[in-house]
Amino acid sequence: MKKLFLTSSVGRVANDIATKLEIRNGTSLVFVTTASETETDDLSWRDDDRQALVAAGFNVTDYTFTDKSTDEIKANLKQFDVICIEGGNTFYLLEKIQQSQCQEAIIELVSNGMPYIGSSAGSMIAGPNIHPLRHLERDHFPTLDGYEGLGLIDFVIFPHWGRDDFKDLYLVRRMKYNYNDQYKYILLTDNQYLQVTDNEIKFIDIKHDKNQ
Repeated sequence: MKKLFLTSSVGRVANDIATKLEIRNGTSLVFVTTASETETDDLSWRDDDRQALVAAGFNVTDYTFTDKSTDEIKANLKQFDVICIEGGNTFYLLEKIQQSQCQEAIIELVSNGMPYIGSSAGSMIAGPNIHPLRHLERDHFPTLDGYEGLGLIDFVIFPHWGRDDFKDLYLVRRMKYNYNDQYKYILLTDNQYLQVTDNEIKFIDIKHDKNQ
């Protein structure tokens, strides 16, 4: 059974996801930080996400795909109960996945039941293609062999919807280039996430759900 939890900001919803997964003491989670390796500014958001996962009860181990072989990544990931791919630069993340040729390893593990948690870039990479997410010159990676994502879902996620610091990115850039019917799009605020179980999709908003 395929289980995905696709978030805009995993730190905001980690407790809710842990409850859904019914994690036990010592549930191991591999925290893939590859996408944040190009970030030179404040990384407190990544630390906050990690700490939230720890506080939710996960046994967290940091990991990167960078400079690792396919076999190495597959062997490493199999040691964990849950995979969480963190945010950052989605195009850099795809570049490193392509270079290590670990796409099929990730897809196989998730298809065989390993829960997948995506946060921002980690949610975007789960879709069919990341080209709709381009930031123009900022995301120009000449070594990319196409923009095909992991294909774990058949829609494109736009994270951080409603945040002031993303307003220009969306209204001036992303919406301008994606006003079409080429893909299915789902917009998520930082308090929302999607729970995907095989072909069933649940939209969860922890801010407005009175049961939370």
